[in-house]
Amino acid sequence: MFFTANAPSAFSHVERHLDLPYGEGPRQQLDIVAPLSGENLPVVIFWYGGSWIAGRKSEYRFVGDALAKRGIVTVLADYRLYPQVTFPLFDEDGARAVAWVEHHVREYRGDPAHLVLMGHSAGAHTAAFLAFNHRFLRKFGADPKDIVGLVGLSGTYVLVPGHGVMRAAFPPPYTTKDWQPIKYVDSAAPPTLLLHGLADKEVSPLQAIKLRNALERAHVPVRLHLYAHRGHLDTIASFAPVTRWRTPAFEDSVEFIRSVAGAVPDPQLQKRPPG
Repeated sequence: MFFTANAPSAFSHVERHLDLPYGEGPRQQLDIVAPLSGENLPVVIFWYGGSWIAGRKSEYRFVGDALAKRGIVTVLADYRLYPQVTFPLFDEDGARAVAWVEHHVREYRGDPAHLVLMGHSAGAHTAAFLAFNHRFLRKFGADPKDIVGLVGLSGTYVLVPGHGVMRAAFPPPYTTKDWQPIKYVDSAAPPTLLLHGLADKEVSPLQAIKLRNALERAHVPVRLHLYAHRGHLDTIASFAPVTRWRTPAFEDSVEFIRSVAGAVPDPQLQKRPPG
């Protein structure tokens, strides 16, 4: 999937800043994909999935390209994986990345006070964990007030690890009350967009439904889109031009990001002829 998704990226008109360190380790680096013009642009910080054992930011440059073309500065963050680390260290990397972005994204034309956290699968878990767990974010130097939105793609928000590698990645003394993002939902949570395929066999759409219900009980603005006959990868695949037809996830995300991050001109709309 990644080769096909990234194929058009070489021809896109965006600015890429690669392998910027937010920590000392080789996996504590991030890429920034920015529009070629504009100031104080909305910012998305994106984490990929891979069950906390696989993945790298270079595989997801199509996400950065797609959003940057729509006037959104996009940060693609690597993080340490199991077995090098276990929970909560991969989420600590996420919090450090948020803090780094808050301090540096203005250099790349982004607005540090309008951050949207986004992730797919395990990455959506990290995005939600950081968006809701305000004390955790502050511990690593990030300000929760700068987070104006959350986008979760096929995410696991009510995680119950089974046996084997997944259980080892979330070891004692930690329990579900520590690592489930849903446990941290309160009225201070940011507006949230949840996108999930109804045919997802890896992460049940019930997880998105349960999170939607928890956010509604806390009176947090939340939107849930469930895509019929679509699986786990279809939501993220829709960010690539060649597979955008799979779901409306990309356009749904752009519309939501723009709604929570302030009105800025949409380059895509500006290119369209009137009428």
